[in-house]
Amino acid sequence: MDRLTAIRVFIAVADEGSLSAAGRRLGMPLTTVSRHLSALEEDLDVRLITRTTRRLKLTQPGATYLESCRRVLADLDAAERRLAGEQAEPQGMLSLTAPILFGRWHVQPVVSAYLAAYPRVSARMFLADRVVDLVEEGLDLGIRIGHLPDSSMRATALGSVRYVSCASPAYLDAAGVPEEPKALVGHPCISFSTFARPDRWVYEGRKPISVQVSPRLIVNTAEAAIDAAKAGLGVVRVLSYQAQDSLKDGSLRLILEPFEPEPIPVSLVHREDRLPQAKVQSFVELAVPRLRKALRQT
Repeated sequence: MDRLTAIRVFIAVADEGSLSAAGRRLGMPLTTVSRHLSALEEDLDVRLITRTTRRLKLTQPGATYLESCRRVLADLDAAERRLAGEQAEPQGMLSLTAPILFGRWHVQPVVSAYLAAYPRVSARMFLADRVVDLVEEGLDLGIRIGHLPDSSMRATALGSVRYVSCASPAYLDAAGVPEEPKALVGHPCISFSTFARPDRWVYEGRKPISVQVSPRLIVNTAEAAIDAAKAGLGVVRVLSYQAQDSLKDGSLRLILEPFEPEPIPVSLVHREDRLPQAKVQSFVELAVPRLRKALRQT
């Protein structure tokens, strides 16, 4: 027996005073109404309604049970309305991760715009230049730079970035401009250790060109690597978005552009092991076009 349906039938019968009227109200055949009511009484082992030739009358247990049923249905309907409201209106804590500079320059403005649009949402950003496990960290979304392995994540392509090599104009004027990757052997280099081996840089030619470099400095953040290059310490290799401001203001110059490797994809990922939430869906809808535009400009 479907207890909830049977309860709704019982309430309709009590309200309408007849099985046929209850059937019309519920859009059920008379026989179905009678069957639900009989099944409910049998399951409860109590007579809820006394049937006479002229009308139906609640028994005392039936009257008591009717009040309880009305409260239960009212609570259930209220809970469903609240749930519908939660699904329709984003709310709660939205947690996401991104690489440090990409997060500061590109994701933070998107998050600020999102929070302005959805006042019932709060956000937590975890910025790190490493792949952060969304499940282990309890995060909703993440920005991934690189090719994605097969996983339980749903991914939306945002665009791509590329590795670039650069140095300060003062350094290049003094040491000369390397014309091919192998020329880096004679230059001091600054390595950013998160995305690649610090002592081996790979470029593209007719076939991949692997260069064994001699780092003067190895750091674990792009900011530190770029600052060292701007100070004239040597050649640095970072992702294009990380160097974009320094390249625009002229404090760094690109080198070895013909040998840059293939672009690296950037994706927005979120977990597949949970039901889509309004806060996640609405963030994806707002963030994707903005992040795609930002990446086109890097």
